[in-house]
Amino acid sequence: MIGGKVIKYGDNVDTDVIIPARYLNTSDEKELASHCMEDLDKGFSSKVKNGSVLVAGRNFGCGSSREHAPIAIKASGISCVIAETFARIFFRNSINIGLPIIECRKAAREIEEGDEVSVDLTSGIIKNITGGKTYRAVPFPDFMQEIIESRGLINYLRKEGADK
Repeated sequence: MIGGKVIKYGDNVDTDVIIPARYLNTSDEKELASHCMEDLDKGFSSKVKNGSVLVAGRNFGCGSSREHAPIAIKASGISCVIAETFARIFFRNSINIGLPIIECRKAAREIEEGDEVSVDLTSGIIKNITGGKTYRAVPFPDFMQEIIESRGLINYLRKEGADK
């Protein structure tokens, strides 16, 4: 179970505002986190508390296919991203680096900034503790959940190789 206070954005949040291109010359996660969302929301880094949940509308993570975007979000302290839909390459990059994401149209529309939420990735249950509502999303298949639990594809593959 993961969760925390919600930070909310709208539709079509692209990778250029998640992590601006001027910071793509580093792979330092702390540096990326310090600039996450700064072109969209100057106060993002002060809003994020370890475990915060980012909620967004449609097509979250659209734009260029930079892996830096989900890395910056994860390193900032965001525990999960809930959106109506994700851009496909962002979706895959998020799983690959172990950033928990979940699609749920109704939750993304109804959950408000500042609400306290919890997410059970195994069952797909999202609870808005503040609003007293529960939403059901389609959970990931087991192997994708294992990748997220391993904190990314590389760690998952290392573990799988060690188990053989």
